[in-house]
Amino acid sequence: MAKSKTPAKRARINEANRLRNKAQKSRLKTAIKNYEASLSSNDVESAQKKLLEATSLIDKSVSKGILHKNNAARKKSSLAVKFNKMTEASN
Repeated sequence: MAKSKTPAKRARINEANRLRNKAQKSRLKTAIKNYEASLSSNDVESAQKKLLEATSLIDKSVSKGILHKNNAARKKSSLAVKFNKMTEASN
């Protein structure tokens, strides 16, 4: 542990930020898993709703500095491709 006040405070802040980022990433992963589950059930309306929720969480993660913008773009693209394949298969 740090000996002086300033590094000790910095360590506390870093720990709080780490836990906040971890919670946000967990929410994001859960949203993506829920979306993929709705894809496997072939429910187009539910999948579209979950896609919007996951995309929104990805964008929020970028704005908060949790994900890099290219990583987010790649995630959103792969989710959209899966949705498009499902809707093509159902038609």
